[in-house]
Amino acid sequence: MSMIHFVGGEKGGVGKSVVARLLSQYCLDKGLHYAGLDADQSHATTTRYYKEFTQALTLDQFESTDAIMECALEADQQVVVDLPAQSQRFLDRWIDDNGVLDMCEEMNIPIVFWNVVDDSPDSLELLEKFLAKYKYYMNCIVVKNEGRGTVFKDVDALPALTEQDDLARILSMTLPALHSPTMFKINKREMSFWAAVNQSDASGASLSLMERQRTKVWMRKAYAEFDTVFSRVTNSNAVPLID
Repeated sequence: MSMIHFVGGEKGGVGKSVVARLLSQYCLDKGLHYAGLDADQSHATTTRYYKEFTQALTLDQFESTDAIMECALEADQQVVVDLPAQSQRFLDRWIDDNGVLDMCEEMNIPIVFWNVVDDSPDSLELLEKFLAKYKYYMNCIVVKNEGRGTVFKDVDALPALTEQDDLARILSMTLPALHSPTMFKINKREMSFWAAVNQSDASGASLSLMERQRTKVWMRKAYAEFDTVFSRVTNSNAVPLID
């Protein structure tokens, strides 16, 4: 069964591309057929790290965005779309004008929107608007990124997350922070997370033994969170999700 994964969040700097890269690596490590679509043309992060699996996407052009559905229909695979900040209006227009939600329901293709947030008021406000629009129509995963914030009590207290709404399709998860100098080195050297954990050499181009180890532990914790989401979405198959 194909799934479409949007990795987004309207606020910039919350760690969307890190989540998209990590989700991409998760799919590959789990042996899932995977296709990446990179709509963040200003950074093209997913393209740089997973170029052999990723193609560019232009969200404000239907002919380009249509590739999302084409990838999901051509084979059973996980389609991961890395969205830039302030792009929701383009995605909304494509979804609304083309009846994408109805089409995915008919084709039995779950949509999972990984909404990445930090602990700022702006991120909270944008999350509320997103959930108000989509909480009944797609699987909404609130990703609390501890690499971009530490106090998420306001997110946890959102009515959409606390009310017992049997129709809402919301799940939340926490992405732990990776030691910042280690993440900096991974990014500076443009390493995939597979390379960060597995590559070693004497030249100093790879991570040190302990840097590889803490990256491995961080990935293991994140993968456990992903496992829960995939299990719930796969097993529910259009049954509401409540955390």
